[in-house]
Amino acid sequence: MRGEFAEAEEAYRQASRWGREPEPGFALLRLAQGRPDAAARAIQRAVDEAPDAIARTRLLGAYVEVMLATGDTHAARLAGDDLSQIADDSGAPLLRAAASHATGAIQLAEGDPRTALTALRRAWTAWQDLDAPYEAARLRMLVGLACRALGDEESAAMEFDAAGWVFRQLGAAPDLARVEALSRRAATSAGGLTAREVEILRLVAAGKTNREIAATLVISDHTVRRHLQNIFAKLGVPSRAAATAFAFQHDLL
Repeated sequence: MRGEFAEAEEAYRQASRWGREPEPGFALLRLAQGRPDAAARAIQRAVDEAPDAIARTRLLGAYVEVMLATGDTHAARLAGDDLSQIADDSGAPLLRAAASHATGAIQLAEGDPRTALTALRRAWTAWQDLDAPYEAARLRMLVGLACRALGDEESAAMEFDAAGWVFRQLGAAPDLARVEALSRRAATSAGGLTAREVEILRLVAAGKTNREIAATLVISDHTVRRHLQNIFAKLGVPSRAAATAFAFQHDLL
């Protein structure tokens, strides 16, 4: 979690020599090192070998995270449902928190940020109650992504700031770097767009009409049209399609 990857790998190898199963930690290490395919193979092997539900509970949260990183939302959904069932059967607060965390992350990856927020906020409350600041901060980062997907950039920035503050206190360098990158993306958009213009551009890229954008942002159709005119002028593009292409090319989505 502190970004000391070489030391972490040696510790996991030593644990393996002494007979300890290094998963899910080793798979999460590979994921943090930018090797999602290796992470997926490792965690899949561990899940396949898990003898019972109790053993799977140690693995399923990480399995969901790795599968989402590789784009396999179907596998993530199956694992998330399994974890939710185990959590419901056991009633354990820790498992319920992990299950809500996984469910929210899956819903967000499936393109349903509004529904995801319900599960994510439930999970955040659960992690807070369990006095688990690292997990709670990771939840706030996901909440920020959900807010951003809904066009609420100001709330997203608040969530990223809060998550970053906790990561800084804990020395969680990789997570801090990621949340700072997310914050910079909002603050320094390509084309000189304002935060509101970036919000509108994202909704345009999502296929929303002017009326739908107005309803989402609680502004008038006229205001949407004015913002679009400014966006087209700043980006030097003639159409919504061209503006959408610009957004994809400059990682504004």
